[in-house]
Formats: sequence, structure tokens, C-alpha cells
Amino acid sequence: MHKTLRIMNSLSSSMFPFLFLFLFSFSWVASADRHEDFLQCLHYQNSNAISKVIYTPINSSYSSVLQFSIRNGRFNTSATPKPLVIVTPLNVAHIQAAITCSQKHGLQIRVRSGGHDYEGLSYVAVIPFVVVDLINMRTVTVDVANKTAWVQGGATLGEVYYRIAEKSRTLAFPAGVCPTVGVGGHISGGGTGMIMRKYGLAVDHIIDAQLIDVKGRILDRASMGEDLFWAIRGGGGNTFGVVVAWKLELVPIPASVTVFNVTRTLMKEDATKLIHQWQYAIEKFDEDLFSRIFIWRSANSTQEGKPMIQAAFTSLFLGGVDRLLSYMQESFPELGLVREDCIEMSWIESTVYFAQFPRNTSLEVLLNRSPRSTIFFKGKTDFVKEPIPKTALEGIWERLDQVDAESAELQFTAYGGKMNEIAESSTPFPHRAGTLYQIHYAISWDEEGIEAYAKYISWIRRLYSYMAPYVSKNPRQAYVNYRDLDLGVNNLGNTSYRQASIWGTKYFKNNFDRLVRVKTAVDPANFFRNEQSIPPLSSW
Repeated sequence: MHKTLRIMNSLSSSMFPFLFLFLFSFSWVASADRHEDFLQCLHYQNSNAISKVIYTPINSSYSSVLQFSIRNGRFNTSATPKPLVIVTPLNVAHIQAAITCSQKHGLQIRVRSGGHDYEGLSYVAVIPFVVVDLINMRTVTVDVANKTAWVQGGATLGEVYYRIAEKSRTLAFPAGVCPTVGVGGHISGGGTGMIMRKYGLAVDHIIDAQLIDVKGRILDRASMGEDLFWAIRGGGGNTFGVVVAWKLELVPIPASVTVFNVTRTLMKEDATKLIHQWQYAIEKFDEDLFSRIFIWRSANSTQEGKPMIQAAFTSLFLGGVDRLLSYMQESFPELGLVREDCIEMSWIESTVYFAQFPRNTSLEVLLNRSPRSTIFFKGKTDFVKEPIPKTALEGIWERLDQVDAESAELQFTAYGGKMNEIAESSTPFPHRAGTLYQIHYAISWDEEGIEAYAKYISWIRRLYSYMAPYVSKNPRQAYVNYRDLDLGVNNLGNTSYRQASIWGTKYFKNNFDRLVRVKTAVDPANFFRNEQSIPPLSSW
């Protein structure tokens, strides 16, 4: 299968890591006293076993706890700022103490669920900060009779899927592919996934939540009110408080689904033709059919030495193989799908299949939180409103020739179906009707050092610039769960509405204004913040 995935414009690529180091080194010296005061405060606030979940740089296990959930090598270097303290709470009282003491002693707080933030914002900051790592709060309680589940924020998607399947093979939850992604961050940004054309996003199936706000109060949907409940379902993490648990509405799924992953190695002109046809075919796809293409340059070439393009057409169909073949022959015969390409399996088995584990891998693998590898990585997103012309696709292939084979990858993910039926204001995630498909650009590398960083970051930025005429405009939209600091950042302290709207409208379109109003009401002093958190109007 495909090779898997997975700053600021005003700064040069070579300056960025060293600016991080300079700013953090300066602030670390100034924060030594606050660090000790913070620890004393934690013990005063909550002596109930809290010492067992506190890690500082002098602890032998500090580095292993910090690094366990780091998924991107860009943020695991000697220049990366480190937290003064890591707290791995066992209960809400530990989180309340961390919030209270961070405010009292002027420390920023970062909340980590699975560690997949594309820009490392769940565990990196350039001013003195504390990480609240929810790894110990990952209970999943499934209620089959009511088709619901309560899930703590530190659970991974793999853990959620496994626990649902333990109780029922005909219930599911519409969320993402990677099993080590944390529920907390995934749902906070919307949560796209393999059955979204049938059921929409993860946030479309959240019916309650438990949140600890800036005052340390534990709020549910009724006590937080509908505005705040709306905002936390897609408005981005680390903005409105700490969500400690979500109540999921589970959805019915057939006992057997059909999957396929068909890889075509093509001459450039053939790749252009097939992928161009796919853009028109997806508008005819049934909502039971999910479709995605992974595209990269083949390591092989023709006998004449011409580069080849590889395209992996990946699908999940909520039904049997006979009906799938009929649909594909009607809507996309150019792919040439045959019965031998298709596999019938249960939905839970499909989560293992799409996570790229070998066939017949035990379902227990979904419970493994350890990353399979940690690479240097940068990603970006776009949304496509109308088919990209063939000449533009040819331009993409030319740019893939400029980097090492298989180090760069594009994903084209079909939208439509249920996504067209949900209003863009129903949750903060606005990319609904009118979106043909989403593009995810990814570049990964193994070499350390600033030269490699500059080379690969420069490449993906050039590709992103090239694509501007062919994607959404005014604003050029992006998906907040594929966070991209190139779009704009807040000031280190407080930031203005105008500055934040530069990136905010790209993620949220018109929903950004409502998010700002909610933030102003619930966290007017802007305690919960990061480089791309929603600012309150009062902050400037």
C-alpha cells in the first residue's frame, strides 16, 4: 500500500528552530521560581496521589513520557522547547489543579491526547509551559442498548473502535483511520473518516461532553450551554477548556463491508486521464461508498527512463461485493475494478486493514498506542470545488519529480453524500456542501539537520503555491486537524481579531466569528491559547 503520512512564512526555514531555542532558553531562566511554585501549588491543591503523575526534567522517566506521544521528528530535537512539568492526570481533580496552578504562576498549559498535532502544539510552546497528557484517562464505556459510548479524552481511535466491536459488530463510530490518533484532538477539530459520506463527521455524532473550564468547573452539555457545546465540536483544541470525555452516538453498520486498495503504476499521461475521470465519477458515487486516492512518484521508471506515477485507489463500501461492482461499473468503469480486487470483512476488521496492517493481524493491534515509526513530516490541505484540469494534474507530476520517490504523497478524499446535507454552520467545521474533494499534501524525510528541513519544507510550500488557482478561494480553505502554521499565527501573548482571522477564516470560514464570541464569553483573559487558538475580543 502507499507510503504513509504522517514556520511561519515570515521566518526563513533555517531560522525557525534556532529562534525557538533562543526564546525558550531566555524564558526558562526567568521561570525557575515559577516552576517550583507551580509544583508546590499542585501538592497544595491536590495531594491525592498527584506526586505519582508529575514529571520534571530531573526525573529519569521525564524524557520517555514526553517522547512517547511525539509523532513528528520535527518536534523531537535538541532545539525543541520542553515543558517545565508534565502532568499525566488520573482524574479530573488533577486537571483542575494543573489549570488553577498554571494560572496562578503564569505558565501556559498544553493538552495532549494522542500527540498527532501537525505542528506539535499539544506539547510545544515558546514560553514557559506545562503539558497535561491525558494518556491515563482513556476509559471507553459502550452502551449497546442506547447505541452510545462515553469516551475519555486520552483514548485513541483504535481503542474506541476495539471497545465498540467488543460489544457489537454492527455498531461503529464515524472517525479517522490512524488508530493511534487521540480522541480529544480528533473530535476537537471535526474528525473526518472512512464513513463520512454515509454519516458525516465525528462531531456530527457527539451528544454530550464533560469539560473543565478556565475556572476549574466541570461542565456538561446542559451546564455549559449550546454555544460552548457547539464550539468544542470542531473549533480546535486547547481553546475553550479541557474536554475530559465525549458522549458518542454510535451508528449502524452492516455485518459485512467490502474494501479494496487498487494500485495503478501509470505513465504520466495515463495517470492524468484516470485521476481526471475520478473527479467526475465521485459525484455519482453512492453515499455507502467512500473513495480516496493516494498519489506518489514511483521508484521505477519506463524502459525509456520516464518517471511513473503510482495511484492507490482505496475504498470502503457499506455492503457486499456484488453491489459494489455494479456501482463501480456504472460510475467509474475506467478503474477496471474486478472481484479479485475486493475483500469482504467486518467493519472492525476494515479499521485494521486501512491502518495498513497485514491481513489477519489480530484486532488487539488497535490497542497499541506506540507509534510504528517517527519521521520528519509536514502536511497541508486544500478543498477542491470543481474538477482540476488535466494540465494542472500534469504540473503536480512535474513537481513530484523534484523530490525523492515516495517521500512526497498527495491524498484526494471524496466528499459529498451526507456531507452535502449538513449545514456548514451546524458545527465549526464548515467544509460541507459544494466540496468535491479534499487534498492532503505530505512530505516526509529521515535526514536530520537544517538543510534537509529547508529542502523539504520549501518543496511542499512551492507545491501549495502552485495549486492556488485550482482550489477553494476567498478564503482558501484548510482543515484544522491538519494544522499548518504557514497559514498565520497569533502573537506570543494576546492577539487581535484581525490577525487571528487570517488563519481562522481558512479553517472555519464564517464560523470563526461565532467561535470568537464564545471564546470571549468563556475565557476572556485568553488563558487557554496557542499559536492558532481562537482569541477573545477582549484580548487586544
